[in-house]
Amino acid sequence: MAKLPAFSLPGSDGKTWSSQDLKGTAFILYAYPKDATPGCTTQACDFRDAYLRLHKAGVPVFGLSPDSVASHQRFIAKQELPFVLLADLEHAYATKLAVWGDKQMYGKTFQGIIRSTFLVGADGSILREWRKVKVTGHVDEVLAAVAELV
Repeated sequence: MAKLPAFSLPGSDGKTWSSQDLKGTAFILYAYPKDATPGCTTQACDFRDAYLRLHKAGVPVFGLSPDSVASHQRFIAKQELPFVLLADLEHAYATKLAVWGDKQMYGKTFQGIIRSTFLVGADGSILREWRKVKVTGHVDEVLAAVAELV
């Protein structure tokens, strides 16, 4: 099984989070394009609404986007998100995860986050990955995968 690439990124809680900090803990890392946009808000709120079930399973959630910590903090406050959002301003980590790439919208091609989610095991291995995620119903798939762990 592939290992999640190592990271050290600033979090919305003011702490720098690293893969080393999470060693021994299974967690969810979801990469999304932009704070406070319709699809990203729906996805974040779906994870928010599933948070208690994930927390009870011992699986924290982290979001990742190229937005700043300040943007993340505003997004969290507005949507009442109970989890940390990581700032990848230069999209270096998104590139390592292969979630930064060509996207198309309204006939134009541009670079951005390709919505993806990773379920990471306590040993740092990627247990499940979802790429090119469609928001509707996605968190239910993640919950089902987490239920298989516990």
